[in-house]
Formats: sequence, structure tokens, C-alpha cells
Amino acid sequence: MNDLERLDLVIIGGGIGGVICLKYAKDAGLHAVLIERSGAVGGIWRDLPAWQDIQFPKEDWTLGDLPIAGEDQASICANIQAWVDRFQLSSLIHLNANVTSARYAADGWQVSTAARSYHCRHLVAATGGHNRAYIPQVERTRPGVREFHSSKFKDPGELTGRDIVVVGGGASAYDLLDLCFQHNARRVVWVYRSTKWMRPTRKQKHYATDVRMLGRQQMLGISVAKTNQLVNQDLRVRYRKAGLEEIIPDYELDLRHHQLIPGRRDMINNFNRIERHRGVISRIDNGTVHLSDGQRVDVQLILWGTGYELDLTYFDIPTLSRLTRLEDLGRRCGALFRSLDAPNLFFLAPNVLEVNTCTPWAYAHASKSIVSDIRGNEVFDVETVADYVNYFDLAKFLARRDRANYTPGLWYLKYLNMALLHPKKASMPIP
Repeated sequence: MNDLERLDLVIIGGGIGGVICLKYAKDAGLHAVLIERSGAVGGIWRDLPAWQDIQFPKEDWTLGDLPIAGEDQASICANIQAWVDRFQLSSLIHLNANVTSARYAADGWQVSTAARSYHCRHLVAATGGHNRAYIPQVERTRPGVREFHSSKFKDPGELTGRDIVVVGGGASAYDLLDLCFQHNARRVVWVYRSTKWMRPTRKQKHYATDVRMLGRQQMLGISVAKTNQLVNQDLRVRYRKAGLEEIIPDYELDLRHHQLIPGRRDMINNFNRIERHRGVISRIDNGTVHLSDGQRVDVQLILWGTGYELDLTYFDIPTLSRLTRLEDLGRRCGALFRSLDAPNLFFLAPNVLEVNTCTPWAYAHASKSIVSDIRGNEVFDVETVADYVNYFDLAKFLARRDRANYTPGLWYLKYLNMALLHPKKASMPIP
């Protein structure tokens, strides 16, 4: 392909979402390429430590009969590569191609890397929302203690016999606390401003929540309000039984706005061993951490479980390049995926990335409808959606707009049968 060749579609990002989108673009006969900054597909999973894993069973990650060995980081990367191999996508993927700019002109999109430029009619940004590790600004008077963001902490063996501070109140912090006890840290100090809901359990986290139960309720017409009521009642009982009343969040869980995080077994079993401080780190002075409540803690390692920021700085569109939060991007998209800031631009991330669903399943449905829109079916309108659109509700949402892929009447029977009768231990079919 030469730099002047006009493409139907460029996809930025070689994670699971981008690869799935490329599969549907190829199936539709679109002249498309995928651009990936690193030397292999996998997206953020390619960069994460080996101890990282998904939050639900492997059967809820993979689709069809694509192979997957487990819930761990290496298995996820292998499964993403399996999509490339199964659907013969490698010739359409350009690796080691970091996008430096994306701009729209009257004749289409111009996407540039250090080595070449791509000219296309449509653009899909599949770079997700976990682009840039977020660590709060903290005064460091004599930096000396070692610090790692959860995404950069490679060797859990460093925890053994050491005094650790874990910062954050969400999924990443819960993982780090779990890791501390799995690897016999001597002292575990937890600093958090607030906490997010998890589902306390004695099981492995992959089996702590059942997203397919949510799907069944959706297809049976049980309202989100009723589901929220039942979930909140169950969570409070579980927190009390586990002795976790102190960290019950300050809000009611609403599946339209919050992700339900599976509990971490080792964190819960060792909860009384955790030194808990509600607040923030105000200063780090060599090996001493100064907390906002005035206390000081001497530690050897600080682990930041403080999440990520969105990075869209490659866009030459100020309203997009300034965004750092996924929810803010969602407000700038019509019908979940169509950008309101530029023509022929779609995002795979908003309102489906952090939801209570199977990530590839959601990306497959979104990608299929995006490709349908590109082919001229006018799937997406300009109405913004403030809520998360979870699991089978995503199919309902798209079915109202994408008649080419959802035959009226028949699609509902198909998905109802899938929600009620599809074996729990079997992967969901590829849409």
C-alpha cells in the first residue's frame, strides 16, 4: 500500500476491540488496515504484568471456538492473536506504527505515523480508555522509596517480607492488596479516599460475579431498577458477613453507571491485617509516607492502584485531544459510538469498556454495527447516552438502529434463547 492509496477504513489500536473490528471490516469487503503502536497485537494486555488477569471466567472472554487457556495475561494475549490467525488478518495489520496525528479534511481522514500517512474515508479509534497510567501529584521531598503503578509492577516476589503501601479504592487496588497476601508481604497499609463496590466472595475473583445472570434478567424484561435493588441488598448482606462494613461505598450501586467488581479472596480473608487509612498521601520523604490524617508510615514500596487516564492527544481536534476521562468521551458520542466532533469517526470505548459484560462480546456487536453504518445503513444518530449499556441491553440498543444485522422479531427470539439456554461453561457465539 502506498501513502496515497485511499482506504475505506483505518482502525487505530490493536487490542481486542481493534482486532475484532478489523475482522468485521474484512468480512464486509472494506479496504481497511489496523495501525498498532507496538510490535504485536494485544493492546494494553501486551504491556501488563504477567500476574494481571480478567475479572470473569475465560468462557466469558472468548467467543466461538477461539482458543483460550485461562484468565491470565498471557492467555488473553494469545486469544487476541488467535483472532488474527483464524481470520487471516495479519496482512491488514501494521505494527510498530505509533499514530502522531489524525486530522479530518474535506476529502477524508489523514492519519500519520513516523513512517507513513494513511488516507481514509472512515476512522475507528480503538485505543480504549486505559492509555496512560494515572498517579496523583504528590510532594516528594527526598525521593527514595520505590514506586510502581499497578500496570508497571512486574515482579510480585518483591512483596515478600516487605512493608507495602497500596493506594486506591477500586479494582486495581483490590488486585494489589490480594497480591500482597499471596506473596507474604510483612506489612500492608492501604490508603484510599473512597471505595468502589465489589462482591465479597470466598471464590476466585473470576467466579465471584455472574454476568450471564444479568443477561437473562435483561432478556426477561426485569427492570434495571429492580435489578439494582436486588444487587444492593445482596451486597450489603455480603459485606456484613465478611466483616467489611468499614469499606461499604458511600453510594448505591447502579448498573447504569457503575461496574460491579468481583471480590478478591485473599484481600477479604486477610482484611483485619490491613492497616487502613481513609485519605490520601500528602508527602513522600525518602522511605516515610505522610498521610493526610497526619500519620506517618515507613515503607519500602508504594503501589499505585489509581487507574488510568484516556489519551487522545493524537487527534488534531482540541475537543477530543483534551479529554482524559472515558465518561467525558461518552458525552461526545451519538448513539454510544459515533463521534459528534468530526465526520466518519467512531469510538469503541465509550460506555461499554467498563461495563458489567464480556468485553469481546460487546466489541463484536459494536464493531458489526459500526461496519454496517460505514456501508451506508445509517445506524447511529446524534443522541448521546449517559448510561452504561450492559450486555444484552447492548444488543437491544443496536437492534433498534441496525436493521441490517437484527432482523425484526427474529433477533429477539435468537437472543432470548441464547440468554436462557446457552450453556454456562460454553463460550458465547461470535455475532
